[in-house]
Amino acid sequence: EKGSCRSAFLSILMSVIALSTDDGYPTQTSRHQHDTERSVTECMMETMGPAFLDADLAAAQKVPVLLREKHISFLMDGLERLSGSYACLDASRPWLCYWILHSLAILDAQVPASLLSRAAKFLEKCQDPAGGFGGGPGQLAHLAPTYAAMNALATIATPEAMQVVNRPKLLSFLLSMKDPSGGFTMHKGGEVDVRGSYCALSAAFVAGVMTEELKAGCAEFIASCQTYEGGMGGEPGNEAHGGYTFCGYAALVLLQQQHAIDSERLLRWATARQMPIEGGFQGRANKLVDGCYSFWQGALIPLLSNTLALSTVVPVMAREEG
Repeated sequence: EKGSCRSAFLSILMSVIALSTDDGYPTQTSRHQHDTERSVTECMMETMGPAFLDADLAAAQKVPVLLREKHISFLMDGLERLSGSYACLDASRPWLCYWILHSLAILDAQVPASLLSRAAKFLEKCQDPAGGFGGGPGQLAHLAPTYAAMNALATIATPEAMQVVNRPKLLSFLLSMKDPSGGFTMHKGGEVDVRGSYCALSAAFVAGVMTEELKAGCAEFIASCQTYEGGMGGEPGNEAHGGYTFCGYAALVLLQQQHAIDSERLLRWATARQMPIEGGFQGRANKLVDGCYSFWQGALIPLLSNTLALSTVVPVMAREEG
């Protein structure tokens, strides 16, 4: 009897979820999402039993524990040496430095000074003589590894690290990436999208070279990437996407030009990307949940909270009374 009740409950629950995630227009991807949610729900029912049906799920679930020391050990090893499986990321070596160093900083780990010095020296080798950073020593200067290198050096934050960047040449490189549209090319002859806007402006902000010439037209280009959904595409006319939306909005925050877009519509779009069963975020409408979007979409919320004054959020009861 319990089994049949549970099966009936699952069927009703999943029917509601299916309608809420595909707007009544199922796609192959929304069906995959539906299957994923059913699997997650069945697993939760098996592990938690009736507690999963309680209204207060938070009280029924155990709080996960971050294995801090194991993460630190893993990251320290990675800063020293990575396995051959990372060879495919040879053009992303400043990113590996940034991801590892930033994670260690978040975990409040004590990194040996000698290791920080080696990281700073390596990043210096990635700096192009004409400005900017490449994905590795001798590689083409590119806005993405430039962003990563700048943030890695800022995370190291030693006098040695602060002396690595040639600021005048960095500014010259960033200006050379500027496109007449107000956006930035990712590299010489490369694509123009809001990733370039964020990477360029963030690098300039960290280095203290955010000039009026560099900022000119940036907000207008980013605003043109906002879609009818509320999020932003990589370039005008593209579908709203979590990663591009974070880059676009974070760039507007750096420019102090958040008003250039409809922030309330963006907030609605971002919160609608959180799925009801997993709790994680999808990157686009009718797509599967992906762990990376817990950052891209989740990070939008605190940025937006600083833009949208609490007074603009009118409770439903107050609206009805008015």
